[in-house]
Amino acid sequence: MTRVLIVDDHEVVRQGLGAALATMGFTSIEYAGSVVAARSKIAVFNPAAAIIDLNLPDGSGFEIVQWLRSISSEIAILVLSLNSGDQFVRAAKTSGANAYLSKSQSVQEIVAALTFALSSPHSFSSVFSTHKNELKELTAREFDVLHLLAQGSNNSSISTQLFISPSTVKTHISSILRKLCADNRTMAVRMAREAGLLTQ
Repeated sequence: MTRVLIVDDHEVVRQGLGAALATMGFTSIEYAGSVVAARSKIAVFNPAAAIIDLNLPDGSGFEIVQWLRSISSEIAILVLSLNSGDQFVRAAKTSGANAYLSKSQSVQEIVAALTFALSSPHSFSSVFSTHKNELKELTAREFDVLHLLAQGSNNSSISTQLFISPSTVKTHISSILRKLCADNRTMAVRMAREAGLLTQ
């Protein structure tokens, strides 16, 4: 029996995807609607696969992806999102996900990606292209920090939420400003939104 964890902040999406997976033979399914809830559920449920939305109320789904991959090289990790930007796809790959899928894809396609990831845990696939653009790539962790900056979090709050030191937060912010050619945090957030780099 394959244990699957679905992480999405919309209950309709969680339950709908869970019901669809159940009809495809997946019977051990658990749910989480936030980063904190996902961490707690992972510790207890120990999933063999996880389907993770990027846009969560208390952080970025990349945080969960990186954490999962740091504790297991075999777990199947699928990122399911409405965001189609190349940078999201590349960040998903570098953070350790096995696939980057669109929420508009069929259940059959999602299950096919899930099944493939379970059998080939070191693979990566995506329906989106990954052509380079003029912006320098943000790392998955920089996306996490950017997401919290957009919520108005200060360095101390970001440090606490991401379990990283204040100096590391400053390093990530400096890198974000440099890559987005922004003079300050506010400009960085605005430019990120205009470039489609923020998940909300």
